[in-house]
Amino acid sequence: MSNIPADLKYTDEHEWVRTEADGTLTIGLTDHAQNTLGDIVFLELPPVGQQIKAGDAIGTVESVKAASDIYSPVTGEVIAVNADAVDTPEEVNSDAYATWLFKVKLAAGKSSDALLDAKAYAKLVD
Repeated sequence: MSNIPADLKYTDEHEWVRTEADGTLTIGLTDHAQNTLGDIVFLELPPVGQQIKAGDAIGTVESVKAASDIYSPVTGEVIAVNADAVDTPEEVNSDAYATWLFKVKLAAGKSSDALLDAKAYAKLVD
């Protein structure tokens, strides 16, 4: 069974989302995603300032096995990108929940309510 922290929200595309104290969202790849992909060798992330829409492909993760799109879990603006993760993408394999990829400020009137809770995500992956 995958490691699925109860305090995070999740997407069908295997991203985790943490709501920060200031209301911004921190996003990364789940433990299930990194297990499925295998050794991650490359990350392409959206640029800071990019306006993103929920469900849009906004980046790429490549492993020794395959390349997959990274989808935006919410609608908003990218306010930060983890340059360390881009430089050392294997960190996602080491600790998927400690290695965030990008941060988003939600667009006005948008929320993360449609995301899965830990229990629903566990059903999806198990």
